[in-house]
This record gives sequence, structure tokens and C-alpha cells, in this order.
Amino acid sequence: MKKRFMSWPFAVVTTLLLAVSAYSQAEETVPTAVNDMLARILPGQVDAHVKATPLDGLYEVTYGGEVFYLSQDGRFMLRGDLLDMTSMRNLSEERRSAYRLQLINEINPAETINYAPKDKPAKHMIYVFTDIDCPYCRKMHSQMADYNRLGIEIRYLAYPRSGINTPSYYKAVNVWCAKDPRQALTLAKQGEKLPKQDCDNPVKKDMALADKFGVDGTPTLILADGSVIPGYVEPERLLSFLQQRTRH
Repeated sequence: MKKRFMSWPFAVVTTLLLAVSAYSQAEETVPTAVNDMLARILPGQVDAHVKATPLDGLYEVTYGGEVFYLSQDGRFMLRGDLLDMTSMRNLSEERRSAYRLQLINEINPAETINYAPKDKPAKHMIYVFTDIDCPYCRKMHSQMADYNRLGIEIRYLAYPRSGINTPSYYKAVNVWCAKDPRQALTLAKQGEKLPKQDCDNPVKKDMALADKFGVDGTPTLILADGSVIPGYVEPERLLSFLQQRTRH
């Protein structure tokens, strides 16, 4: 997995201009020192964007799902979340969520393994990066009936944490290539050994997608609004969280 900006300290400001423009084709004047520093820390990455913030001398940089800030002289980098204390919004997380929404739109539901309520339309839908051998993934899957009963549809994406060409990876391939992937996934999570399978499957693509989302553990839940929940969440608590997100 590539290195990511994690556990960043918090920086507090009252407002932040949300529009961005590509720093390689900036719509406003960006200090040369800022562009020079970006060329050093993100060599060859023309999809980074930079924009001045209302905080004098501070520039916002977005690169994929990452958001960070540079001083106008390029000397100081701020790795942290910017909060609007008037509206109590995490503006950096909003930016990351917008990026994740783009990723969600690229997912092909036909390549996921889906578990939806049988007797009523789903009220909520989430994607879950799962590992066949992950204990908490198995616990979550064992409660699938409860999630579905509460109106939650779960769409699985493969993320064998041990990497490509490992036992967990081949277990995922066996599941996704099975004649009945839903049944195969349940059996695999119960510890049964599945017949070896091979087909055109999305496992590697899902792993690459997980990297873009910043996934480093399983299960990782991706909500419809782009929010990410790392780790297992029991059914009732997940429903409460989803209902809160829907109201906002």
C-alpha cells in the first residue's frame, strides 16, 4: 500500500472557499514557490489542484482523495482538517467525500456480491470492502439477515488484505468466479474450502479501488454519500448512523 496522509493534526479556521482549479492550469495567480513545492512533493502529478483560501497566505491542495495546505512561500505544509466553526462543518472531509463519490460512480454493481432485503425495498445501501479471512468480516456477514431486516443492502467488494497471489486473494477469486457467488461467499466465510475457480473477475480492480479510498483494514464501509466507516458496526448501530446521515 502506498503511504497516505494519516492521523493529521487539526487546524481551525472559520471559512474556506470550496472551488478548486488545476494548478497546472490555474485560473488565478498561484505563487511560484507553491507550484515549485508541489513539483517536488508530487512529481509528475498534473491532477493536483491548488486554490487560495480566505486565510491569508494559505493554499489548499487536493490530490486524489487527499487534502492538504501549503503556505505561500512553500515552506510550511499543513496536514489537517479545516473546520468551519460557524456551520460546524468539516470542509476537508467534504472534499474527500466528493472524491469518493466519483469513485462510487465508477463501481459496476454487477461485479459486486449483493445482499438486499427480500420482502421490501432497501432503505439504505452501502459498499463493504471485505476479506474472506477477516474475523470481523465473518462476524458482519453472519448478521446479514439482521442488516437486511433493518432495510440495509450490502454490496461487497473484494479486499484480501494479504495482497495479490496469496491464499486470501485466491479465496476471493474462487468466490467471485463461483456459479453462485452469494452462496460461495457465505460458505467461504464459514471456513469451507471452495473449488478452485478462474475467470475474468474484479478482485484486482477492487483492490486498486480500495487503495484510492484509503482502505487499510477490513471491513471498511463506504456509504452512499461518500463517507467511510472503518471496522465492524453492529446492525442497529449502523442503522442509527445511516438514519442520521440521511437527515443531514
